[in-house]
Amino acid sequence: MTPDELFEQVIAILKPYTKAPEALAVAKMETSILADLKVNSARLVDVVLEIEDRFDIAIKDEEADGVRTIGDAVSLILAHAPA
Repeated sequence: MTPDELFEQVIAILKPYTKAPEALAVAKMETSILADLKVNSARLVDVVLEIEDRFDIAIKDEEADGVRTIGDAVSLILAHAPA
C-alpha cells in the first residue's frame, strides 16, 4: 500500500473521532491529530487500536506515544508493514 493510500485509510479512521471535520477535509501529512483535528488523547488511543486492527499490526506503547500527526500514523503503519 502506498503512503497516499495509507493517508486515506488514516483519514477514514480519524473521521468519527475528530471534533474538527473542516480541518479533516483539508488535512495533510503534517496535520496534528490533537491540535488541528481536536481528537482528545483518550480517543487517540482508540485510533491507534483501530490502526492495529485494520492493518493487523502490533504497536508498542512507546511508538503510540509518538503519533502526533497523520504522517506519524502513516509512517508507523509503513514501519510495521511486512517486507
